Amino acid sequence: MPPRRRGASGYRGVRQRPNGGFYSEIRPGELRLGLGTFQTAQEAARAYDAAAWRLGRPRTQMNFHDVHTLQQALDVAPPPRLHTAQERAEHAERQRRLLVAHEDERVMAEWRQRYPEDVTYEQAYWARRRKEETQRRRDERLDRRRRKALALSQCDIVENGGQMIFTSDDDRWDDMWLDTSDQTSEDGDDDDDDNDWA
Repeated sequence: MPPRRRGASGYRGVRQRPNGGFYSEIRPGELRLGLGTFQTAQEAARAYDAAAWRLGRPRTQMNFHDVHTLQQALDVAPPPRLHTAQERAEHAERQRRLLVAHEDERVMAEWRQRYPEDVTYEQAYWARRRKEETQRRRDERLDRRRRKALALSQCDIVENGGQMIFTSDDDRWDDMWLDTSDQTSEDGDDDDDDNDWA
């Protein structure tokens, strides 16, 4: 089966560096783990798949589907280039963090299975928080629009020969320049918002 294409490099978790090398990384939850820089995109993709196997990811999230066990993934993954003591220390730390991330994912999966009511409560809590935050942003946006409209209407009075009722050191002067563009979508489910609350 051909590799699953992802991004400009053609592989999931791989991007090309300006110097021509290919950098591989994987994200377990909020953690970002760098797996190293490799000569080819395929080597970097193999390193990604080996890490994905260690984290228990489904095969659909991997670049290659010709590997069926963790050991096979480790066998075909290129060895890291460890030339200096610092690189060896960084590699050891990376492996430690990968094992910690693997254990975290295992514990969270077990927790979700044993306590489904907690999962339901947590999902409801974050849905409520997203809704409240969306409403707060909408209220702020409407308030900015109202203040700006008032300030601009008073400017129209001046243009028609009237006298402005506030000066440039008044807060209403700043209201004329308020940004009233939409910062959230109408349904309040922007991707960035979801990441903030997830």
